[in-house]
Amino acid sequence: MIAPLVESDLPLPLWRRGKVREVYEVDRTRLLIVASDRVSAFDVVMAEPVPDKGRVLTQLSAHWFRQLAHVGPSHFITASTDAIVAELPFLADHRDQIDGRAMLVHRTTPVAFECVVRGYLAGSAWGEYRRVGTLAGETLAPGLQESERLVPPIFSPATKAAGGHDENVPIAMMRQALGASLADALRDWSLTLYAAGRDIAAERGVIVADTKFEFGLDAAGQPMLIDEILTPDSSRFWPALGYAAGHNQPSLDKQPLRDWLAEERSAGRWDGDAPPPALPDAVITASATRYRDAYRLLVGHDLGEEQ
Repeated sequence: MIAPLVESDLPLPLWRRGKVREVYEVDRTRLLIVASDRVSAFDVVMAEPVPDKGRVLTQLSAHWFRQLAHVGPSHFITASTDAIVAELPFLADHRDQIDGRAMLVHRTTPVAFECVVRGYLAGSAWGEYRRVGTLAGETLAPGLQESERLVPPIFSPATKAAGGHDENVPIAMMRQALGASLADALRDWSLTLYAAGRDIAAERGVIVADTKFEFGLDAAGQPMLIDEILTPDSSRFWPALGYAAGHNQPSLDKQPLRDWLAEERSAGRWDGDAPPPALPDAVITASATRYRDAYRLLVGHDLGEEQ
C-alpha cells in the first residue's frame, strides 16, 4: 500500500482545489487532476485520510472512461503515471504524489448541474418521497418502497445550494438555465451511460443504485463527460446478492464513515459542521476496505494489479 496523500503540491499552476482533489493547469488545453486520500461526508472534509481512496477514484474512473468511450467523448487522456511523466518529465521527482492518482484530461468549462440518474429509490430521493411522494417536486407512483427499483430510471439533476449542499431540481430548471437542446442531450447521455454501466456492473454482481455524471463544454462549445465516473464517491453501489426492496442496503462505499458520523450527531457529540470529530482507526480501515472492494468487484482485479 502506498502512503496516504492528504494534499498534493506539484510544480504546476494550481487551477482549483476541491474537497478531495487538486486540479493543475498543464497548458491552455489540458489539466492534471490529482485525487488525494481526503474523504468528505455530509459536505465536511475529514482530517484523516483514507488510504488508497484517491487511487481507487482515479483508476476506477479511468476504467469506466475506457469502457464507455463508445457512448460519447470525455475529457480523459490518460491515468498512466508512466505516460504522464513521459509527457511532463519534471513530474518524475513527484511520483510519490501522482502514482496511480493523477489523470491528464482535456480542459473544459464545467456545466453547472450534476446529472443524477436514479435506478433505485434511495438516499435523499427516498427521504423526499417518504415525506411528500415526490422527487425534485415531481410526483412518483404511490406505494413505492425504500430501495425499490425504478423502471425506467429517473433523471434527477442537482445543483449546489447556497450552503454548499446538493439540491435536487426539476429538469425544467436545467432547461431554463442551459437551453432545452443541451439539457435534453445531457439527460439522454446520462441515461445511456447509466444503463451501460449498470449492465456491466450487474455482470460482476454489483447494483448501481444511482450515480451522478458531470459534463463540460470544450472550446467549440461541444459537451463532453468530465470529472469522475461510476466511483464510490459519485455512485451508490450495492451487492446484488441479498438485495431486497423495503429497507436500506449495505453499500460498497464510505457508508461506515457516514454511519459513525450519524451516531456522533445523534449523540450530540458533533453539530454537523467543520471541524469534524477525529475518526477512529476502525472507521478509516473499514472505509479503505470498502473502496478497495468496490474496485476489485467492478474491475476484476485488485488495485495496482495490472492485467
